[in-house]
Amino acid sequence: MFTIRKLRISKYFLPSNSLLKHLSRNVDYLHQIDVNSTAKCDATLQNELDSSEKNCIIRKHHNNVPTIRSILENLNTPHLNQSEIQNLQRSLQQELHKLPNKTHPRLLDYGDDPRELARYNKETEFKFKPKEFSELASKANLLRMDHLGNFTGHKSYYLMGGAAEMEHALTQYFLTKLKSVGFRLISVPDILPKEVIEGCGMQTSGERTQVYKLNSGKCLSGTSEMALAGYFSNKIFDEEELPLRVTSVSRCYRAETSGLHEEKGMYRVHQFTKVEMFSVCAEEQSEEMLESFKNIEISLFDKLGIHFKLLDMPPSELGAPAYQKYDIESWMPGRQMWGEISSCSNCTDYQAKRLNIRYRTNNNEVKFAHTVNGTAGAIPRLLITLFENNQLEGGSIRVPNELQKYMNNLEEIKREKRLPELKLVKHIKSAK
Repeated sequence: MFTIRKLRISKYFLPSNSLLKHLSRNVDYLHQIDVNSTAKCDATLQNELDSSEKNCIIRKHHNNVPTIRSILENLNTPHLNQSEIQNLQRSLQQELHKLPNKTHPRLLDYGDDPRELARYNKETEFKFKPKEFSELASKANLLRMDHLGNFTGHKSYYLMGGAAEMEHALTQYFLTKLKSVGFRLISVPDILPKEVIEGCGMQTSGERTQVYKLNSGKCLSGTSEMALAGYFSNKIFDEEELPLRVTSVSRCYRAETSGLHEEKGMYRVHQFTKVEMFSVCAEEQSEEMLESFKNIEISLFDKLGIHFKLLDMPPSELGAPAYQKYDIESWMPGRQMWGEISSCSNCTDYQAKRLNIRYRTNNNEVKFAHTVNGTAGAIPRLLITLFENNQLEGGSIRVPNELQKYMNNLEEIKREKRLPELKLVKHIKSAK
């Protein structure tokens, strides 16, 4: 491992301190270094870089701390010209951007496995072998995913009849509940600058990126969390205004899908509808806000009558921005598997530092805000679990009581008449 010995702080390096303070989560110590105490500076630096490296490893995140060490060492090379210093500072900025958030101390001994905290509702009992969603919906003429590769692309779908109605019913159900507990509804754009997406913690480049990039340089949003966070960027709130709670329904675009058998059909697709919760809050409010989001999600799914479990996720499942995260998985009897239907995360000030979201305390101190996000409902996954758990032997699907009022009091979804199929033709001859 590369280590720094007798680190000296370049006079050219000092102006970047405020920048580092804004960008760094794990290395905030850089702006506090006493330049007149080289020994103390070196010890502080070593301890904090070691801590950052351990955090990367436990989260199974790309470990770029050795690169940061090397850049810091190069910054203290004698006789650097201004251009060389600026290039190194830009490189340091980029590497600091890549560091993950800190990890909640509660999670440090979890290993790679989540902790199951609770289960809700009983598993559905069947007197017949339950069908998987794709088979169930296709036979009822409610879903089409086949022969779409040349038309709308791989992993795309059409929903018809009762399935399309249930999609909209779920959206209305979530929004009605969220607005009743004080969430403000915002409609958001689907096309965003890459800086906003990267500021939220998702990379827009690399082999495994999930982001669709457009020729204009903009990107398709992977979740409305990104647009909501971008809406609050470069804003300063008074502490009395916080916490803010907003919700949005949008299409979400994901470039990468899975070939795993258990994720076939609509389980993992390139675009889908999702209802999102998002909060900007003061630093002492974020853990309580996360618990609030978790309890809202539990209440929403509990009323739908599905069998689900609450998981406290380990460090390796937090991604880059989350300090802690809860997942909710529902039992899907047709697939004979647990499938994730929701999650919520406390990102502390990770996103706020990158998007410059701040607040002024009652003592007139300006701090970076904390952000919390949560999925009220990812619609395709919920359709899967609702169809599979409410199917009847003849192929019909019971509509949960909570959704019936959003579906003209429909109690049961039955087979639809077959719609004419779309066919691709190479040439169309005009009538003479």
